[in-house]
Amino acid sequence: MSKLYMNRLYMNNLCINSRFIHNLCMSIRLWCRLYMVFLMLGFTVMFTSLPALAHQPVMDMAPRWEGGWGFQLRQQNISADTLLDGTTKIANQAKLSINIDKLWLEGIYTFKREVRLSVKLPYIKQSRTVIRANAPVYESGSGIGDLIIGLPLKRYRNEIDSTGNIAITPSIRLPTGSTDASFPLGDGSIDLGLSLSASFEQAKWYQYYDLFYWINNQGSKQIDKGDELGLDINIGWHPYHDNLSNTGVFLMLDISARLEQKGQDSAGITGGKRVSAGPVFVWYRAGAMLRVEYKLPLYEDVEAIQVSYGDEFTLGIGLVF
Repeated sequence: MSKLYMNRLYMNNLCINSRFIHNLCMSIRLWCRLYMVFLMLGFTVMFTSLPALAHQPVMDMAPRWEGGWGFQLRQQNISADTLLDGTTKIANQAKLSINIDKLWLEGIYTFKREVRLSVKLPYIKQSRTVIRANAPVYESGSGIGDLIIGLPLKRYRNEIDSTGNIAITPSIRLPTGSTDASFPLGDGSIDLGLSLSASFEQAKWYQYYDLFYWINNQGSKQIDKGDELGLDINIGWHPYHDNLSNTGVFLMLDISARLEQKGQDSAGITGGKRVSAGPVFVWYRAGAMLRVEYKLPLYEDVEAIQVSYGDEFTLGIGLVF
């Protein structure tokens, strides 16, 4: 068999495999869209007359009883001034940077242990320095961001010395954030998300895993971010608990991984891969909870040239009833 024939055969197989993978990815994306649209339409009919109280608040841990509800406030800060070309740090002579402060108001209502409704709404104050017409330009924006509504559906398993649950959570992100500011607060699109999560808890140990996918549709002002696949992992130690006052402490490691398809926002190209990690401290007493966490990027590979995602600090306070 000639080398020319073998090369042609290899190229044909490569093209066929590439088309197959592309078609498979498009089919998965289409079925995810249809599935989540169907679910969200059903949920809208079911819950139109019910109160939307709602993150998989509170702190992804409570409430766990029928008729329980709660809310939390989370102050989140993300800042960076490191410029990346793929995985390589490059000189940032234009002093490009980004700083985002978000105050999240989040609530949850438990219709029964297996069915909940969650709502998350951020107030955003943000600024960045970007390149416009070959010159650095300062841009900013402040106000209400995009509203996220989710419906966590859980299944519990309780043992003598442990408890655990698995959950599927369809979500929808509504374009309540303005796109008028030089640094837009939203993207002007309706986006759909689906999360698969599991948590396990023993007297001294806690584990939480969340795999999710967001379908980011094209918005306004030429904003068209790529879809996002994410994984969050919390591994924790429960060193202290007092039964009498229901007071205790968790110490955890938070690991986050993100894969975002190439897209664009009002400043340019978006997308890439990153892994972040950091410590988490949780304190609780009766129906009150405090969570403090800090994460820094361990690995980043951005599309084109972008400012790093940066360090992230979050402080949250929650109450359950």
